[in-house]
Parts: sequence; structure tokens; C-alpha cells
Amino acid sequence: MRFGFKFSNLCGSVYSQGNLLFTPDGGSLLSPVGNRVTVFDLENSKSLTLPTENAKNIDCVALSPDGTVLITVDEEGRALLINFRRGSVLNYFNFKTRVSAILFSPCGKYFAVSHGKLVQVWMTPSLKREYAPFVLHRTYGGHFDEVVSLDWSTDSSYFISGSRDLTAKIFSLEPSPGFPVNFAGHKDTVIAAFLPKEEDTAYTVARDGCLVAWQKKEDVEDGGGGNRVGMKRHRTSGGWMLRERHFFHQGKVQCATIHKESSLLVVGFSSGIFGLYELPSCNNIHTLSISSQKINSVSINKSGEWLAFGSKKLGQLLVWEWQSETYVLKQQGHSQGMNCIDYSPNGSHMVSGGEDGKVKIWQCSTGFCFVTFTEHTGAVQSVKFLSKGNAVLSASLDGSVRAFDLVRYRNFRTMTTPKPTQFLSLAVDPSDEIVCAGTQDSFEIFVWSLKTGRLLEVLAGHEGPISCLSFNPIQPVLASSSWDKTVKLWDVFESKAATQTLQHNSDVLCVTYRPDGKELVSSALDGQIYIWNAIDANLLGTIEGRRDVMGGRKKSDRTKLASQASASSFSTLCYSADGKCLIAGGNTKWVCIYNISRKTCIKKFPISSNQSLDGILDQFNTRNMTEAGPLNEIDHDSEEEREDARGRKDETLPGAKRGQLTSSRKTAKAIRSTCLRFSPTGRAWAAATTEGLLIYSLDETSSFDPLDLDLDITPARIYKSLEDKEWLDAILMALRLNEASVLRSVYERVPKQDIPLLVSSIPAPYVKRMLDLVAVQASSSPHIEFHLQWAESLLLHHGAVVMQEFSTYSAPLRAMHMSFSRQMNDLSHMCNNNHYSLAFITSQAESDGQSL
Repeated sequence: MRFGFKFSNLCGSVYSQGNLLFTPDGGSLLSPVGNRVTVFDLENSKSLTLPTENAKNIDCVALSPDGTVLITVDEEGRALLINFRRGSVLNYFNFKTRVSAILFSPCGKYFAVSHGKLVQVWMTPSLKREYAPFVLHRTYGGHFDEVVSLDWSTDSSYFISGSRDLTAKIFSLEPSPGFPVNFAGHKDTVIAAFLPKEEDTAYTVARDGCLVAWQKKEDVEDGGGGNRVGMKRHRTSGGWMLRERHFFHQGKVQCATIHKESSLLVVGFSSGIFGLYELPSCNNIHTLSISSQKINSVSINKSGEWLAFGSKKLGQLLVWEWQSETYVLKQQGHSQGMNCIDYSPNGSHMVSGGEDGKVKIWQCSTGFCFVTFTEHTGAVQSVKFLSKGNAVLSASLDGSVRAFDLVRYRNFRTMTTPKPTQFLSLAVDPSDEIVCAGTQDSFEIFVWSLKTGRLLEVLAGHEGPISCLSFNPIQPVLASSSWDKTVKLWDVFESKAATQTLQHNSDVLCVTYRPDGKELVSSALDGQIYIWNAIDANLLGTIEGRRDVMGGRKKSDRTKLASQASASSFSTLCYSADGKCLIAGGNTKWVCIYNISRKTCIKKFPISSNQSLDGILDQFNTRNMTEAGPLNEIDHDSEEEREDARGRKDETLPGAKRGQLTSSRKTAKAIRSTCLRFSPTGRAWAAATTEGLLIYSLDETSSFDPLDLDLDITPARIYKSLEDKEWLDAILMALRLNEASVLRSVYERVPKQDIPLLVSSIPAPYVKRMLDLVAVQASSSPHIEFHLQWAESLLLHHGAVVMQEFSTYSAPLRAMHMSFSRQMNDLSHMCNNNHYSLAFITSQAESDGQSL
């Protein structure tokens, strides 16, 4: 079994905080998710999370106008310089203070950063590795409080900043007389300030819902007294005056952006409503309520057709096409954490259940949720796919087990108990006829018929909550683990009593069968993994996992990390598809893969390096620890955040850290993996974690084009590569040049024996075009064996990618099939017509004692 699993994608979480950003072509959207960035391809309905990670949650991101340089800045001002097309980190930099806004200039040579009360302009780093790529151009001062917004002029000569000191200022990039220009007249924080295409106009938007249009005065010296009074009243300088003032009357403004080409202003409010306004008249074109919580970020694409919105509290991400009034994208993760997951039998879909009572179905190839079931009223603790993959079962703390149809997308069966009880675990027999659920309070296992929904049996015998259930894949035997330090084996079809009891030294947290049903493993609170013979219930051995699972000290821990091993244990287990390895995780940042036969840990994966989560660091800085707790958990939020906390004070429960009654006290979420599952294909595994649904895969998911940055691609260079026998460079450049004659020449000059090695090195973005090329050449060229060698090598080395995204590759596959079918029909027709002639020639040769 291969163990080179790499981070592939992040599902279950689409937006956490920070600003949304469209790519320069307007077809993709960048969304900060924790300390990562997810790219949503809106045209092809796909999502991809970059493998780069900041030290803490990302506060703001910026992308250069050419789409090559990406800068992400976390909560403490530490930035990553990323090659966006390749997804690799080029440099690390620390701005040494929290950054509220960062923006590239339209020319791409500079980027501006808010640095507390100051604004810094830096030279844009190149994509080459340099010792110090960040070069400071100039620092601008004048504000008396934090700068929260920035915007450049279209010629990159000026920029405007908005601040919490209720003012906005226009700065010139180079020293210029008359600058900076100060705008004062607002009564609340300037959330956004803009410089439109008209050089004599500026707009500022305040948090209280006031939009002010500022006009440049041509002649300040000759102005009358009335004008001087107006200038003094609004404290403008540099020959500018207040032209108009408008009010939105929709609540507090949270975010705003402008589309300069069409003069459209988009404003997001705290009530979950957004408004689209036409400037300079401020006419309301469109207003829509899209969320029950405030809108934290808004962005507009290059064409001005798509509007993107992000809501932090609900984890919502929406893309709205305002002209047709339709959703381009509507995604939401589990707002209160993910508890359980399961793969579909073919590995193409995943189901997840969360603390918010929702059951979501995800498509693994795209990372999108395509259906959400909201029938549960309590946290979902366990979910299971049926063996046919056409339905999903879920068990919840609301006392119900529900079955959902994935064809009609409805809840077709609800199973309950005579007395209300809470369910912790769920299992379905291999025939999909029997459903079993374990309870938290009555310590019983309830058995239902899935076809009728009738309660068949109640299995009693445990003396603690039923933590996990697992059916033997081969025999009708149910294994149940409990906090009473036992694992019981039940024959649900023959007897009500447990047939065997497996004793442990501590509370049992998880139990699972090997895919062949001959082995059983269980995890206990003492950190040990017990391996049992599923046939005679003999103990085959144990794995000491306390040292492997240990790692990451929580802020509430009062002892050193070395003494925490006694409290470390695995709460979720899963066998690999071949049954040779076991994956384990729990309340730790590590996911471990064990070899069962050797009983050793083969590899450990850190599921996150986000220091905003509790339990990531192994050691603390004791200077940050006070009698009142860690410094970063002491409430010193802004006035806006304090108002939000006061607005929900009646809906909170003191001390609650999760759920709908979460208190207003500032607490950090602890890193953990609540559920682990191997893909049925064996090429990926998924983890339900604090940050979302993480997928680790053996398949290459990067779409980096190694020649994408090369502009010197000519036929002469391609033929030079052919002369040097650089087959890979030649075929890739020919595909990019896309000239039929050059493509055919390169394609036919590749030696047959080198085709398999060449195909194995072709990047994934070129596979579809290579299949198209083979289909075209096979239809017009007589070299049938040569074309079959290309087709076989492509499908052999890239078959996993083709199957994962079959809808994308279906067209070239059909074209290739038609070409080969036509060749086969022509050859078979010719051979049939000459069958007797060939037989005669063969017989004559045999009669003469010769062989053909």
C-alpha cells in the first residue's frame, strides 16, 4: 500500500472570514477558509483548496492584476507570497501588526497595506526566489485610528484610505503638492472609500449607512463665502467639496465595493440584505435578503455581472447574477462543526452530519454540496450510506434515525423509540434490511426494519452509553462498544442476548470490522488499540498509541505535554480498503496510519497548522498566560464586535463553547478529528475536523501548467525540441500552439517505445486535449497500433483522473471510441471480403511446404 497521501481538497467549509476576491478573468472566486484559500471555479463548477497554510486565520487576501502573485495575511500580520498558478509559497513576511486591507495597484507594480494608523506601499515582488522580495516604497501617515479600507485610482497614481477616525484621505503615490486630501463629515467608521474613473470624484461609505460624494473644485481661491463655510463645515482640504449625501436606510453597513467601469456600488448590511446602487445618482437597482446574519464581505467580478457575498457566522458563500436574478453559487458548510462522515460505495460522494442538525451530501470531484437535509432538530452523531449508494441514514440527538432518498432528495423513513432517547451511533447490515442505533442515556441498542420502519428488537446489556456500532461485512454479527469497558457481539437475527463480551481496561470509544470480516479492532480511553479475532473473539494483540496520538498542548492544560499522554486516545478508527492498514484519529492534531501485522505507526499526518485553534502548539509562551487566562482570549474587540455581542446576549448560555447557545466569551476551538474514513478505492481518505472535511489523496490534483508562463512558443522552438529528443516539451508546446500540422508532426515523431514514459509525465490539464488529439489522428491516419499505444498509455496512467471527472472526459472518450470503431469496421469488412482469397493463398503455401 502506498502512503504518499497529500492534501487534496477542503470541503464542508466555504468561507470563514476576510475578503472575497475574483480572479482577473472573473471566472473564479477566492475565499479564505481558516488559514487556507479555496478557489471556486464558477464556470466549471469545481473547487480547489491551495496547499499553502498561514500561521493563523487569514484576514485579507490580494491578487495581482495578471493573476500570478497572491498575498495572504493572517490575523497577526504574517503574510505569504504565493505563486498563484502553481500554488507554492515563495516567501514569508511579517508586517508586525494586524492588516485590515491590502490591495494591488491597477498597474501591478505596487500594493498598498493598512498598517495600523499608517498606509504602506510596497513594490510588487517577482516570482523569482529572492532573499528580500518585499521592498518598501513609502509610508503614509495622517490618520488617528486604524485604516480599514483602501482603493487605487485607475492610473495607479493615487489611492484613498478610510479609517476608524471617521475620515478618509487621498494620497499621491509620489510626493505632490496639495496631497494628502482630507475628507471629514461622517459620524461613524468609514467602511469603504473609492476613486472612480472620473478623476474629480470620490465616494466614501460609513458604517451608519451614509454615502457621501465628494467633488473636486476647480478654483478654490476664488470661491465665495458660502463655499468657504461649506469647506470649513466638512473640513475638506485640497480643493474638494461635499457634493451629495445619501442614506441607505437598511441598517449598519458591513462591507461595500464598486465596479468602476459601470459605476455600480454594492453594499452589504448587518441585516443580511445587500443593495445594488447606480452612481452618481445612488438609484437603488436591486435589493435582496440573502442571509439571516450580517454580510461580512462582498466582491464583484470584472464584467460586473456576478456579485459574491460571504457571511462569517453561518459560513455562507453566495454568488448572485443580478441581471438574471439567479444564483451562480450557493454553498454553506456546517455552521457549528462536523461530527461524522461516510463515503459512498463507489467513492464519488460523501455524506456529513454536523452539530447544526444538517445532513449534507458532497461530490468528491468538485468539492460542492449538492443537497442538504434539515429534518433533524438536534446534532447528527452518525451517518451511513447504504450498500447500493441510493440512500443515506443518520442518527441524531433529537431521538430519531432518518433515511434520506438520494434520487428524490426526501426523507422517506423516520425511526423513533417508544420513549424519547438520544442516539450516539448507527449501523446498517450489509443487506440494507436492518438498522441499529445505540443510545446515550438508556444504554440500549434499537433494531428496526428499514423497509417497514417497525421496531424489531431492543438489545440491552451495556451499562454505559453506546459509543460505536459496526456490522460484520460477511456474517450477521453486530459489534457494539460502550463506556462500560466492553465490546459486545450480537447475533441480531437469532438472539436478544450478546453472544460474546470483549473486556477492556478502559472505556471503549470506537470499534470497526476489517473488510473481510475476520478481524475486529477497538480503541479505548487508555490510548490502546485492541486487535481481536472476529471468529473466536481472541485477543491477537494491542497497539500502544498514546505516544503517537500525543501532541499539541491546550491552553486549559495545567501540566506539560509529556504528562498528557495518559489522557490521549483515539476516538475514530477505519480500515484501509485492503485491510492491511488502520487509520486512527481523535482529540489531537495527528492522524496516524498503522500497519496491523507489524503493529507499528507507519506515518503521521498533521491535519492543521492553524495556531488560531487550540492544541496546535507543543509549547506556550508563558508571558502570554495571565491569571485571567491567555491574552488572546481576553476580550478587547472593536466597538462593532461588542455591539454584535450585546445584540445576541439573550440567545447565549454562559460557558457554552459550541452549539446554538454559544456564549459571547472569546474561546478558541480545539483541533480534533471526529471521524475518519478510507475511500473504497483506497486512493484517498477523509477526515471530519474542526476546520471542515479534509481530503487526502494519492492522485495529483494540481492543475499547474509548466509552460503557462512561457511566451516564446514558436514552431521553430518545437522542432528544435524534437531534434533534441525532448518529446515532453515538444508535445506540450505543440498543444499550447494548437496548430494542426505541428501537432501531427510532433505526435507521429514520438517513438513507440517512449510513449508510456512520456504519457506518465503529462500534466493533468493536458489529458483531455491529448485524448482529443488521439481521436482526431486515429480517424485520419492508418497507424492503428501507434494510436492504440497512445490511447492505452493515457488511460493506464491517467485513468483515475478520467474516472473522477468522467463528465469532463466523456466527449473525447466517445470521439476516440468512434474513431477506433470506424477503423475496426473498415478492417473487418476488408478481411471478410478477402477471406477466401487469403485461405486459398495459405493452402497453396502449405501444399508447397512453405509457410507464410
